[in-house]
Parts: sequence; structure tokens; C-alpha cells
Amino acid sequence: MAEIISVDFQQFFIFILLCLFSFLCYSFFFKKPKDSRGCDLPPSPPSLPIIGHLHLLLSSLSHKSLQKISSKYGPLLHIRIFNVSIILVSSASVAEEIFKAHDVNISSRGVAAIDESLVFGSFGVVYAPYGDYWKFVKKIIATKLLRPAVLERSRGVRAEELQRFYKRILDKVRKNEDIEISKEATMLINNILCRMSMGRSFSEENGEAERVRGLVAGSYALAKKIFFASVLRSPLEKLGIPLFKKDIMNVSNRFNELLEKILVEHKEKLDEGHQDTDMMDVLLAAYADENAEYKITRNHIKSFFVELFVGGTDTSVQTTQWTMAEIINKPDVLERLREEIDSIVGNSRLIQEADIPKLPYLQAVVKEGLRLHPPFPLLTRKFQESCEVKGFFIPEKTTLVINAYAVMRNPDSWEDPNEFKPERFLASSRSGQEDEREQAALKFIPFGGGRRGCPGSSLASVSVGTAVGVMVQCFDWRIKRDKVNMEETFEGLSLTMVHPLKCTAVPRTMDL
Repeated sequence: MAEIISVDFQQFFIFILLCLFSFLCYSFFFKKPKDSRGCDLPPSPPSLPIIGHLHLLLSSLSHKSLQKISSKYGPLLHIRIFNVSIILVSSASVAEEIFKAHDVNISSRGVAAIDESLVFGSFGVVYAPYGDYWKFVKKIIATKLLRPAVLERSRGVRAEELQRFYKRILDKVRKNEDIEISKEATMLINNILCRMSMGRSFSEENGEAERVRGLVAGSYALAKKIFFASVLRSPLEKLGIPLFKKDIMNVSNRFNELLEKILVEHKEKLDEGHQDTDMMDVLLAAYADENAEYKITRNHIKSFFVELFVGGTDTSVQTTQWTMAEIINKPDVLERLREEIDSIVGNSRLIQEADIPKLPYLQAVVKEGLRLHPPFPLLTRKFQESCEVKGFFIPEKTTLVINAYAVMRNPDSWEDPNEFKPERFLASSRSGQEDEREQAALKFIPFGGGRRGCPGSSLASVSVGTAVGVMVQCFDWRIKRDKVNMEETFEGLSLTMVHPLKCTAVPRTMDL
């Protein structure tokens, strides 16, 4: 009996110690701060001890989980992961206030997962803090890489790749092969980005293209790990626990080997009198300029291209796939879109970029695809300084997560928010007093907002528009079921289809 009492007392004592330790941890890490005026943090949904709301972010569809708690508890919430505070925004009005009043304050995304990595490391633009380097690269992008005159000069390159895209689909039709939309779109977008950025595409014959696609896929797989590594870095680094460093550096090193070889080859072409100017030429010139505003390194150049391939490809590919799936599920939309293209373009040539401004319904279809299926449903930033939002106190270094998925499906901003209705983006369906720019800032944020919004949004929209246009113009599409399965998953940090869209295509025009 004495032994039993002793064991029970030991267990009770251990239990008391654990309770005391938990209370101290909560008091030290999770005490709700206030500013000097007594403002509280935004409201917070019920959390679990110690881990807080971590279970909500571990869901494969975390954007939907966060949308659900926002619809229950409000559009501006405070959630936490261990001792890491996160401000969650799920409405256009709150996003508007933050972008307008605190844009500079949230112009950094926080700390890179692994500083020396080329994949979302400190050399890249994505995690670059708002400062001299970021401003220098943003200026190059705006004035030398993606300005209208430069995009106009490269229009012929994109037209050639669009023709090849059409021919590849037609060839598979003749071989009675199914068409996997994401694979065909990946080849199209990859080739466009490669030729625009480095003057050549990766070779299919020697396995170079497949190697790049493998590296990009590996980067997607790491994206979610990198996100959590950056969020949990502070508490775990103190314990000497690196997160995913081996996996991240493995992909980074393979990218480094490939891109160093390409840089050397490109430099040799420049020395031989290469005339055509592409993105790599511009960056190599900045690298060699001793009087440049900011002295970039070869790792800065390599990271730029890694982020271009990883971010630029996936956003356009997923949007193309989701938009085609919505169109196939809506025969009336497909018919209206085809009538518009046939009336403007005809059936004697392929749709071209110059046709896009004359095709308002096609533009509306792409926008609606982006609204329902934003490539990056969760946009992350970091408050560099403490501030006040909607009367609530936001401490410095707090992570900001804007749920773009929830913002663009908010019933307060959109009628029938879960329905695919391109008509909502047509001028004839909007109030004459509604300003499109204001609408975009308030409700439509597939490419983010503010200073850190995606600089390639116009190019992405045009690339998706022409790809969708060619598929609608030139082929009828058949699926094995009555409807496309629209089940979604959260791979990396992008929204993808659980079941990739596979179709049978039937040509409806002669060879173009």
C-alpha cells in the first residue's frame, strides 16, 4: 500500500510540475500585449494549449480552414503558433486599410528559411527585405525587364511558343492520346519564360528540360516546409534544430550547378557579339557595372531565375488548368467565349496577344478563374513596426497572413461568390459609378497588393488568356465524366487540382 501511495504521489507531483511549467510557458510566451493606449490585439478563436492554432495551418486545405474560422469569428483575427503571433485578414475592407495605411510597414515577408539557399533564400527577391537591394531589383524589373516596350519586343517569342503549344496538342490528338492540361501548359510557360529570360529554352533531347521541371517540382514540394520553417525558425533555432536544411540545400545546389553553367555559356555569347537583349543580359550588365546603385552577385542573379521558374511557371499553369476546368463544366460559358473568339479572330489563324484587348469576355473568364482559384491563396507579410488596424494593436515583427481565397469569395463583396460567373467582370454588369481600380484593390487580389504585389501579373494574365484562347478556339473538349472533379489541394503554397485535368481533344479547325 505504501508503494502504491508513493507512486501516486510521484505521478501527482509530476502532474503539478507539468501544470506549473505550462502556466509559466503560457505567461511568458502567450501573454496578450497592449500598446500604451490600452488597445488589445484583434480577437482570437479558441486555441489549443502550447501549440495555439497550429492545427489549423497543418490542414491540407488551410486556406479553407482559416476561411471557416474567419466567417465565424470575424475578418480580422489574432492567431498564434507556439509563441509566434499571426494577424489573419479575410475581408477586402481590412486588406484595403492595411495596404493603404501600412504598405511600407508590411513590405517585408520576414526571414528567409535558409539564408544561403537559392530557393527562397536571402539572395532572392521574394524574401528580400524592403531596402536598397529590393528597390534596385524592382527598378530593373519595371524599367528593363517587364516594361511594355520590352514585352512588345518579345511578343514574337511568345507567339512562336503558342504555335508549338497548339501543334503539340494537335499531334497528341492524331495519336489518340489524352491531353493533360497542366503538362502542356507547363511546357508552354516554361519555354516562354526561358526564352524571354535567357534567350533559349531547355533542351528536351538531352534531358535538360526534364531536369529543370524536376527541380521546379522539388521546389514546390519544399514550399510549405519553407513557410513553416520561417514561421517556427525563432523558437527552434534557439534549440539548435535546423528545419529541412538538407532538403532545401539539395535543391539549391542542383539549381546552382545548372544556372552557373548557363551563366558561363551566356557570358561567352555576349563576348562573341550576341545582339538580342534578354533578362540575363540585363542582370549580367548590372553585375558587371561598378557604378551600379547596388552591387549584385552571381547568387542574386541565380536566385532571380530560380524564383522566376518556380513562381512564374506554377501561377500561370494552375490558373490555366483551373480556368479550363471551369469552362468545361459550364457549356454556356464555353459557347459564349468561342463565339467571341470566332467573331474577332476567325478560324484562319491562331489567337494572338494583340487580340486580347478586343476580347472582353476572355479577359473576364481569366479574371474569374483567378478569383475562384488564386495560385497563392495565402499572402504573407510581416509588420516591421507596431501599429493600429481597425482599432486593434499590432505588435512589431508580427506575421500578417491575408487569406486571398477568403477575400475573393467573401459574400459581402461578391454575389454568388462560389459560382463561376465571368459576367461579373464585364463593364455592362457593373455600376457605372464603380471604379475598376478600386474594385481590384478592395476585392480582387490574386497577385497580392501594394509594393510587394506580383510585377509579372500582366504577362501572366496575357499568357493564360492566349493559352485558354487557343484551346477554346481550336478544339472541342471531352471528359469521361459529366463534370470535371474540382477537388482541390494545397500543394506547396499553391492551389492545385487533386485530379489533374485530362481531356480528349477534337480539332474544330484546320491546321493553323
